Amino acid sequence: MPRRHHPFLVAPLLILPLAGLPATALANGCPAPGQWQHDGEVVDTAELMADMSERRVVLLGEQHDRLAHHRWQLHTLAGLHARQPEMAIGLEMLPREAQPALDAWVAGKLDEADFLAESDWLGAWGYDPDLYLPILHFARMQRIPLLAINVTPALRQRLTAEGWEAVPASERHGITPPAAASTGYREALNAIYANHPSQGEYEAGLERFIDAQLVWDRAMAQGLAEATEEASLVVGLMGQGHVSYGHGVPHQLTDLGIDAVASLLAWGGDPDCTPPAGLADALFTLGDEAAFEPPEPQRLGILIAAHEDGVRVVGVGEQSLAEDLGLAEGDLIVEAAGRPVRQPGELTGLVRRQTPGTLLPITVLRNGDTEELLARFPLRGEAR
Repeated sequence: MPRRHHPFLVAPLLILPLAGLPATALANGCPAPGQWQHDGEVVDTAELMADMSERRVVLLGEQHDRLAHHRWQLHTLAGLHARQPEMAIGLEMLPREAQPALDAWVAGKLDEADFLAESDWLGAWGYDPDLYLPILHFARMQRIPLLAINVTPALRQRLTAEGWEAVPASERHGITPPAAASTGYREALNAIYANHPSQGEYEAGLERFIDAQLVWDRAMAQGLAEATEEASLVVGLMGQGHVSYGHGVPHQLTDLGIDAVASLLAWGGDPDCTPPAGLADALFTLGDEAAFEPPEPQRLGILIAAHEDGVRVVGVGEQSLAEDLGLAEGDLIVEAAGRPVRQPGELTGLVRRQTPGTLLPITVLRNGDTEELLARFPLRGEAR
């Protein structure tokens, strides 16, 4: 159900290489868990953190629902902060409208419940806040500025549909039009779009998809670039699809004149112990963290988009709970669990919090008529 990120294809690296770091060739081709590597060689952690702390922007890519990724981000943030206390942290998770809530949180004026409510975390993002709260608490304890660098789905949709000239700068937070996507990025996005349910003419839909991704990338890149005017180091937390191979946000940062950029990713390895060439500046090797990950969240199995009257269904997965319910492309989900649904993240978060065996009432608007559906989430190991 989440419409987030996917692995991107191999393409030329657009970010700075690691310079002057001591490296050790891998004796058996496989780095040990906890080691950093670059170009097939292990690099010293202390030296790496020293080098990264001198960059203007460091990007930490994540898989949003992987607990191990957020633990790695927290440890890396602590290492960078020890070297460069004058840092700020930019968050993909929240749009700019949530900045007052972030400021109040860092200042110690909000508890967790109030912060989640005032930032509209579940509506804006939808992923379990428990995955992110250790990072948020670290920033609050150290009084590190937290920055909302995203934009709302509504603004992203408006810029994509109407064009940049039609939206006044004051209504788009002064964000400038993005640099064109590189050939490699277009190929990667095309591969992703090809796996989505068709929504009309393919080429037109693909261009809208790419344009929306560029809005997303540009908004975050500009937020990070603006933060470099006050912070000595700005660290961006975002999905790995915005970071990998120098596409996405690194590409937009270069267009904005921010050249000292580095991208770091957590990597779980593969049978050959060889990461794709040019994936990131450095990779942190994860061990097998499966036993420590939370259970898989619940999913309806639909692709959704923002709509002024609720959440629009734009695709239904085969053999999914949504298909069993009879949900169809074009349906509008207007209520869930008796509450109005305003944004995709709100529905996503509500579904992900359901426990096995529970029932979730859903109100759907279809062809002008309202229909009540009841989704039953199967017990663990139970066939639907």
